[in-house]
Amino acid sequence: MRHIILIPTYNNSLTVCDIVRRALSVCKDVMVVNDGSTDDTLDRLLALKHDIDFELVSHRHNRGKGGALKAGFRRARELNYTHVLTLDADGQHFPEDAPLLLTAGQSDPEAIIVGCRTFGDENMPGSNVFANKFSNFWFTVQTLRCIPDTQSGFRLYPLDHIGGLRILTSRYEAELELLVFSAWRSTKILSVPVRVYYPPAGERVSHFHPTKDFLRITVLNTILCLLAIVYGAPRMLLDSLKTLFKSTSS
Repeated sequence: MRHIILIPTYNNSLTVCDIVRRALSVCKDVMVVNDGSTDDTLDRLLALKHDIDFELVSHRHNRGKGGALKAGFRRARELNYTHVLTLDADGQHFPEDAPLLLTAGQSDPEAIIVGCRTFGDENMPGSNVFANKFSNFWFTVQTLRCIPDTQSGFRLYPLDHIGGLRILTSRYEAELELLVFSAWRSTKILSVPVRVYYPPAGERVSHFHPTKDFLRITVLNTILCLLAIVYGAPRMLLDSLKTLFKSTSS
């Protein structure tokens, strides 16, 4: 397993450099995708590259998290990595927990490993709790699988076993779409518990827009439910029949 940590960032100038340093302390290969930041994020990253070595991809204009992930996956494939570990640049994730996902990935290299956050944190925004429960419910409806944290951006992806990249949406909902399409392709999805940090409301930097992003997620879930009927369920059934046939014939 040849892996790289991928950190998509948009206007996280106060936290991203610390996250990069901490990521490099647990993994020698790190990539940052600067997604058209309008603050001094790019300047700080360029200054940091004078001191430490990491891969930097920069967009002139904001493409959304889905666009940043696609760019990072594409570059990782060009560099011949087999796995990409994603984590957020806002300080919510602990890069020091990356070995938990990597260890699980080494045991099951074809599986997507999702870092499952604890939802009892007193500073966790109520909108995050609702969004996760909402997303978990529809993921189960669309795939007949249960995952405790479908909204976590702390994940280990096997690049040869993820689906939906060609039609991946551009914003936050892209991460849900990745899980759904991968589940339809019978990719195993495992969860490991990880820590999470939510700063007090006055210090929190979030690009999540509840009304607009919930609307986008709702539209996506409607489309995915329709696709589940005409594509997802038939494909999962066919894969199950193939597995059953192989087991009975061997």
